[in-house]
Amino acid sequence: MNIPSLAAIKKELSYLDEKELISLILNLSKFTRDNKAFLYFKLNERDQPSLFVDTVKEELDKLFQTANTTSFYLTKKSAQTIRRKLNKALKFSANKTDQIELILFFCEKLKTYGYLKFNHPVISNLFQMQIQKAEKLILKLEDDLRYDYTQLLEQIS
Repeated sequence: MNIPSLAAIKKELSYLDEKELISLILNLSKFTRDNKAFLYFKLNERDQPSLFVDTVKEELDKLFQTANTTSFYLTKKSAQTIRRKLNKALKFSANKTDQIELILFFCEKLKTYGYLKFNHPVISNLFQMQIQKAEKLILKLEDDLRYDYTQLLEQIS
């Protein structure tokens, strides 16, 4: 089956009336938890702009608290699992400051919960990759925000 381009889908959506669009969106939200979460954040971001960041931080913090860090292997696997959750959450937001904030939160928690004390190459590389990702995003910001986030980044790394 050939899946049509976004332009073709957009064109077809323009022909639908409001009730059909609402029905389609609700059906789409039933397929996965991610679709439902994305829809929820988009509907509520005008009223509560920090809702997305706060929710993701809370979820990541729970994962850090419950992670098994008794051995190198389990610590590495826990860090990779949490990073996958972070990356999935980053796809929901196009806002660069939200993305930077979440990446820096993740890096800070890696340090706080002692993941870096193991000196495991996978964990160290994971940490460095997130720092580099944050640096690239920071370069795309305005000067005043760039300065603030650069200070935070230096404190963490």
